[in-house]
Amino acid sequence: MAYPMYEVDWSVLPPDQNRRFNPAFNIATIKQVVNEAIERVAPVSVRMQTPTRLRDLIRQIRAARTAAEERSVVNKECAYIRSTFREEDSVWRCRNIAKLLYIHMLGYPAHFGQLECLKLIASPRFTDKRVGYLGAMLLLDERQDVHLLITNCLKNDLNSNTQFVVGLALCTLGAIASPEMARDLASEVERLIKSPNAYIKKKAALCAFRIIRRVPDLMEMFLPATRSLLTEKNHGVLITGVTLITEMCENSPDTLNHFKKIVPNLVRILKNLILAGYSPEHDVSGVSDPFLQVKILRLLRILGKNDAEASEAMNDILAQVATNTETSKNVGNTILYETVLSIMDIKSESSLRVLAINILGRFLLNNDKNIRYVALNTLLRTVHVDTSAVQRHRTTILECLKDPDVSIRRRAMELSFALINSQNIRAMMKELLLFLERSDAEFKAHCSSAMVLAAERYAPSSKWHLDTLFQVLLKAGNYLRDDTVSNTIQIISSAPGERQAYASQRLWISLERSAVCGDSTEKQPIIQVAAWTIGEYGDMLVSEASNAISMVDDDGIDEFVRPSEEYVIDIYQKLLWSTQLSITTKEFLLLSLAKLSTRFTTQPSQDKIRVIIDTFGSHIHIELQQRGVELSQLFRQYANLRPALLERMPAMEVVSTGERDDSDTEIEPAAPAHTTQPDQDALLDLIIGSEPLSNGDVEHAPPAANNNTTNDILDLLSGLDLTAPAQAPMGVMGAPITTPMSVANNNVSPLLDGLFTSPAPITQMQAPDTIVTALERNGLKVELHVQRGGETATITMKAHSTADTAMSEFLFQAAVPRTFRLDMMSPSGSVLTPQGEITQLLKVTNPSKTPLRLRIRISYTIDGNPVLEQAEVNSFPTDLFN
Repeated sequence: MAYPMYEVDWSVLPPDQNRRFNPAFNIATIKQVVNEAIERVAPVSVRMQTPTRLRDLIRQIRAARTAAEERSVVNKECAYIRSTFREEDSVWRCRNIAKLLYIHMLGYPAHFGQLECLKLIASPRFTDKRVGYLGAMLLLDERQDVHLLITNCLKNDLNSNTQFVVGLALCTLGAIASPEMARDLASEVERLIKSPNAYIKKKAALCAFRIIRRVPDLMEMFLPATRSLLTEKNHGVLITGVTLITEMCENSPDTLNHFKKIVPNLVRILKNLILAGYSPEHDVSGVSDPFLQVKILRLLRILGKNDAEASEAMNDILAQVATNTETSKNVGNTILYETVLSIMDIKSESSLRVLAINILGRFLLNNDKNIRYVALNTLLRTVHVDTSAVQRHRTTILECLKDPDVSIRRRAMELSFALINSQNIRAMMKELLLFLERSDAEFKAHCSSAMVLAAERYAPSSKWHLDTLFQVLLKAGNYLRDDTVSNTIQIISSAPGERQAYASQRLWISLERSAVCGDSTEKQPIIQVAAWTIGEYGDMLVSEASNAISMVDDDGIDEFVRPSEEYVIDIYQKLLWSTQLSITTKEFLLLSLAKLSTRFTTQPSQDKIRVIIDTFGSHIHIELQQRGVELSQLFRQYANLRPALLERMPAMEVVSTGERDDSDTEIEPAAPAHTTQPDQDALLDLIIGSEPLSNGDVEHAPPAANNNTTNDILDLLSGLDLTAPAQAPMGVMGAPITTPMSVANNNVSPLLDGLFTSPAPITQMQAPDTIVTALERNGLKVELHVQRGGETATITMKAHSTADTAMSEFLFQAAVPRTFRLDMMSPSGSVLTPQGEITQLLKVTNPSKTPLRLRIRISYTIDGNPVLEQAEVNSFPTDLFN
């Protein structure tokens, strides 16, 4: 019997049919051959449709006019891809996964392709592995169990003889490695770091970088191999080695000390880069490998921080980089920027720091706004290191306040406030007032608050201080913070009589102008301050003695004209009748008008004031109506009480935050002070350490008869009994009232509740005789300066910082036992600069004469990290209240 198939001469068949068996063929190749044969000879009904190419799919999706049309195209293609996955179509699997990855990039679900990616990874063909590994990196992560199936494939490919396959496996391992997978394959990566192949070595170093970031415990495994990377000549290996060492040093102090020995090696590599001639392989805009230079400079900055010996070794090379780098292109500017950061972070010489700041000064003159922003941002971070060097560029910084870019203006404003001192306060405030006047609304609140604080700290005289505050109130308008009004009122209240008269006249000019020009709606804070001041010192405004006070401003113009009593009341009436003013402003004006009834002497003025107040007895707003009714009673039934109730308020106590040189005027303290009474819940929050209340509202539950929970909480720490004293009522004008005033008539109407009170007399501070260290930790030292005063002791908290960076959001809290009463004034600031100081006044009243125990809590933010410190102070003198 003959077998024709063996009689055929295969050598004469055409090439496309000459498919003799070859032992080298594997299963995948055989499947591909079979599928191609089926495509040629099978009926049309049996053939699989040829899939759309990736470029054609992209064209279809981009041609979609609506989102619905795009979804239709994507859903149709996804349905087809699913069908090919179900039929195990290995011929077009690579093309289908590529399309699926593009669909995934558009935001559509593509999780159904995860297992197909694993099949491509197992394929021996490099093109399949490339797409499979890409799909694994995009579609898999450690939260999915599927990624565990890839571990064996990765291990096989890490041992491949093809460097590109090894590179694919290393990239994928670095991208999706879970802690378990990292521990399983870390030894393979460590072996590949020692490979003689530079391509594999740099890929392995980057994979080790990712593994260490995921599992820091594996760091020690890579230490021996990592140091050898710096001896390589290949720049790719060098840059990956420096990156890996940088990550290790940032995560481990021990590793940081270990690698400080390589500083000379890094200096030598950097020097060779600077002095090397033209190398087309590494040249970028005339600079030799700027990427490697930047990485080395960043590592030097980490190694030299707080290390004098390492800093000394790198001073010379940093000076060479700073002076020899070309600045005409961004490549050079990048290297100079990293050089500046390194100089400012290490313990460098003063001349080198001046050179670094001068480089930033040149950046400020660059036409590129990004470079100007980087310079301002860096100067703001380094201004506390060398303030005098930054002061030389003050003119350039002030010019940046006029920049059209909003980000540059913001950074320039913040840097300008950091440069203010007692020598340049006048010039800086003049420029900042111009900026405040033309700035956008988003700047006005922050700028005005910072100007008020700077004026309080560095004001050269009380007159200048008042003039500056009034200009800030005028130019900031309604964008002022709420506490600015109360702070300004406190400063005026504590000023000497001559300055109070000057303030009333200066504010009268602003009040009159606002009423006449009709722009009072936009300047309500200054109207509130003016109303309070004129209500208190209106007699000085209309008296003939006001002519003796000089009202000449900086431009040499005197705009003040002494008004009559009737004209003042007319201006008040015009403002009170305005429909645009807020209720708060009208409350200020109404009470100020009532006080003027005791300051003005003519009967027509008294009658006119009474008529205006009576009209508010039927006002639509309940607050104004109540005030109108209450004040009207003072003109009728309780007329005999009106002079006493509306008498001038005593000076409010403030804490001085700066020294002033004003020989011809009495200097009043500058910083505002608010008397606050801590309540029981706030103290419990302080002791227990729970989260602070979000809105300041406290819910007080009624006490149970046999419930000792509160007492148990209060006794948690040394038995401190922290029940708060009763809150003192607030006066009508917002001043704290602590001692009720005796009233002759006991049948006073309830409508007058809250009017028959006046502030307690102010106790003058005495020289401190005892200093108690409350806390000394992490560069922060808190001292309590104690002054005896009978039943009331005055404690001045002084916080000093020796840290290298500023502490922001600084908050000091304190708690005392139940038998004590604690009054805390507002602090001098909330940002504690390096070598700076924050002060806060505390008054402790102790009728029982028992020893003082104080619990404190201090919170602040440094380098973006919140810090909380707590301590107990028991070392006060035993005779403190004797």
